[in-house]
Amino acid sequence: MPDPVRDLLDFIDRSPTPYHAVAESARRLRATGFQQLTENDIWELLPGDRRYVVRNEGTLVAFEMGSVSPADAGFRIIGAHTDSPNLRLRPQPDVTSHGYRQLAVEPYGGVLLHTWLDRDLSLAGRVMLRAEGMPRTVLLDFGRPLLRIPNLAIHLSRETQDEGLKLNPQRHLVPVIGLEDCPGANELIAAELRAQGIAPAERDDVLGFDLMTYDHQQSSVAGIRGELILAPRLDNLASCHAAITALTRAAEDPLRPFARMVVLYDHEEVGSRSVGGAAGTVLIDALDRAVSGFKGGEPQGLPRAAARSLLISADMAHAVHPNYADKHEPGHQPVLGRGPVIKVHASQAYASDAGTVAMFAALCQRVGLEPQHYVSRSDLPCGSTIGPISAARVGVRTVDVGNPMLSMHSCREMAGVADVEPMIEVFGAFFEDLSSF
Repeated sequence: MPDPVRDLLDFIDRSPTPYHAVAESARRLRATGFQQLTENDIWELLPGDRRYVVRNEGTLVAFEMGSVSPADAGFRIIGAHTDSPNLRLRPQPDVTSHGYRQLAVEPYGGVLLHTWLDRDLSLAGRVMLRAEGMPRTVLLDFGRPLLRIPNLAIHLSRETQDEGLKLNPQRHLVPVIGLEDCPGANELIAAELRAQGIAPAERDDVLGFDLMTYDHQQSSVAGIRGELILAPRLDNLASCHAAITALTRAAEDPLRPFARMVVLYDHEEVGSRSVGGAAGTVLIDALDRAVSGFKGGEPQGLPRAAARSLLISADMAHAVHPNYADKHEPGHQPVLGRGPVIKVHASQAYASDAGTVAMFAALCQRVGLEPQHYVSRSDLPCGSTIGPISAARVGVRTVDVGNPMLSMHSCREMAGVADVEPMIEVFGAFFEDLSSF
């Protein structure tokens, strides 16, 4: 079994975009016997069948059928999201200014803008190419430092010392890619596709793209005793990794009556309202088809299955910040390295309630852990997750959890080494435990 921390870092480094995260997750699933379905297929499923389906390249649902119909035993579901805040290329990104070639970008999600300055940035995502019939999609990762958003020298911005840095995302976050005689974006993309042997593309073959910047620096372990993880996209690739790892491990164990499922959504950071987002139909479609496709289906199968199901919504949690402890609710201050965090919000920004909190706490105790707890201050707004959206969309009992972290939504984030394996173990217990929660 690989070292879970090293495996997490490799997973993150291989997943610069949601599309790459799904491709890497699918690769790991195939290695443990999962077979791909398409949404065009008629699903015919038997006990123990391991399947996965991808929607729009950025969303994945994987499942292993249980020994009895889901209508009679339900699903154990872990949900997470593949996207992270970043800077994404505009459709016509070519900009020249004062002798420089630049690329126009747009912030995606709640970006900590200043953290993207003076970074060695690369580009990755998906490209749509001309083909006979429908355009075809290829994944592209330049995989090298390509862009930079340079800070303004202090000599020209003395006011920054007293007033702080103030960035206008339209004017101040346009990356430099070279000098003005450099090729434009489509020509650059086509040349890279040829150089990597992905496709014999020319400039005019590039019909569209979803490309985004990412920090090229590799993920690493830091701290005096190696207790810290420094990496981009921990929110929320760390949860995706834990879910996929738990599912592939569980596939080596005996079947349970219930079906085991993981759903990795795209577009959580921008509200989940998309074809592959939690507010869409991807989960309810997969559940419905898994129920109806199992041994010929069951009367009123989906609502019966939902009533017997549980969902863990896994998204990273706010650890107490040592320099800003006053931003945290005094009685609920998670710390790096002390294990999984249960997230609660009275107004349902998180979907946890007493019953599902008790369920997750019991799972933690079964693997020898004591969970931490997080609630936001009453005088500060609270973020949300896929949990409430999925709970309302599907009608399934849900708990919101996550590992503690710092620097959330930064270009480069921070978490605890000691938290990686425990969350995988709790997810594993969720997939194995026969208790009727």
